[in-house]
Parts: sequence; structure tokens; C-alpha cells
Amino acid sequence: MNLLLNVIDDIPNGTSQGTFDSVTYSISKTEFNNGKSIKIYAEELGGNNFISCNFYRTKNDFLIKPCEMPLEKVVNFLTTFKLKE
Repeated sequence: MNLLLNVIDDIPNGTSQGTFDSVTYSISKTEFNNGKSIKIYAEELGGNNFISCNFYRTKNDFLIKPCEMPLEKVVNFLTTFKLKE
């Protein structure tokens, strides 16, 4: 899961674009509590797919909470999504 932590840290704050499975998405990252909690929301442009989760840094680890979707869907998206440069 350290890969997931690195991926979340690499997403810039605010709104960005990138691709997942050859489809363009808008992704937004909002940090709260000095980066201890993070909201990620991604939406397929021109489609209806989306990804939504909250991420929490704890003293010794982290916790990811998907919003009304399987954890596997969120992890697959975050680990294969490519930001536009």
C-alpha cells in the first residue's frame, strides 16, 4: 500500500486532468487538517464514471475510505491513472 500513498501524494492539490484506461478524467484533490485528510474525486469527461474516496493519515499508517464503491475500484484507478503533463 506504500505505492498508493505515493500516488496520492503525487496528485497535485486542486483540479488536474489525466487518463485512465485510455479515457480522460478530471481529478481533484483537496487537503484538510494540514494534509492529514484528503478528498479525491475523479470524473470521466464525457461519460458517467467517477471515483470518490477519502484518505486519512494516522499516527502509524493510513486509511482509505471509498465513497459508495468497492475499494478495489478506487485502488485500481489510482494506481493506473496517468496525470497529463
